[in-house]
Amino acid sequence: MLFFCGPTDIRERFVDISQQAVATSIFPFSVGVRSQAMKIRFVTPDTEGRFLKPTLDSENIFGNFEERYGKSIPRPLVHQAHIGESLSLIYSPYYVNNRLYDAILDKPVSSMLPEDFDIDEFVDIDPRGHIRFVSTLCPNCGWDLEGERDALVLRCKNCNSAWYPVGKKLKRLNFAHIAGQTEMTTYLPFWRIRADISGLKLDSYADLIKIANLPKAAQDGWQDIVFRFWIPAFKVRPRIFLRLASQFTLVQPQNELNRQLPRHRIRPANLPVEEAIESLKLTLASFIKPRKTLRQKLPDINITPRSFALIFLPFDEGPHEFIQPDYKIALNKNVMSHAKNL
Repeated sequence: MLFFCGPTDIRERFVDISQQAVATSIFPFSVGVRSQAMKIRFVTPDTEGRFLKPTLDSENIFGNFEERYGKSIPRPLVHQAHIGESLSLIYSPYYVNNRLYDAILDKPVSSMLPEDFDIDEFVDIDPRGHIRFVSTLCPNCGWDLEGERDALVLRCKNCNSAWYPVGKKLKRLNFAHIAGQTEMTTYLPFWRIRADISGLKLDSYADLIKIANLPKAAQDGWQDIVFRFWIPAFKVRPRIFLRLASQFTLVQPQNELNRQLPRHRIRPANLPVEEAIESLKLTLASFIKPRKTLRQKLPDINITPRSFALIFLPFDEGPHEFIQPDYKIALNKNVMSHAKNL
């Protein structure tokens, strides 16, 4: 998800494209729609061929995306971010026989190669070291952990724990849920993040009322309610993602938290907390008022995360929508269905 924040609004793009990872004009710049339309297999030790080592890092590639898709965005840009990226290394097959041939179509992809072309000038890589496995036995009790295919957070019902991959290990995760009221409750995961914000006084719910210019009269005790960001822990279309982050951050849910795993259906948490942290400044920009001051304030604001927890919020499932009953926030079911492909 690419986000571009201007002085008056925030625009977004969803990107699913490929870009050459080896800096050369010999090979095609992109594999086109093949990565989306064709079946992709994992590279195994038995896979024949030479595998060229990438020479461009992810920051270089994402920088190109932001430049390419941000050209049509009105200037000046106050802030931009890419969130929820899933970076894959895809090897596309070619062979050389006087010319460079596409090994899938068995057709040349270029005219005659330069006289000084030497395929041995490219550095090879051993692809077998790219895949790492983490045991999904509960580190606390040894029980089998549960989680959907795309889940980043695994659950242990035996000892009521949740685990998050960090490097080659699993780290215990702070979590809780707000109890639903019906048998049709579905729980959606959100990252609740507490952070230090420099350049802006936003420590409490009372501060939030002023910053967002909400139509509420100040009440006793609001100064004691700690401000936290609430960011979706699941992938969804960019516009919906930002809307949910803004809405739940503005309402600051204060319901009683249950430290047990929910008994009903749980949507998998598949957006890393690191990506959620990258969206904090963007979320702040979505509700800060007045908008005309955004250009002056936002560049000087620094947000440093201090702590986080995974909170499962209850949604009632209707014919067409998931509805959060306490705050009347709705999410179209088709949106969640299509999010499985993100």
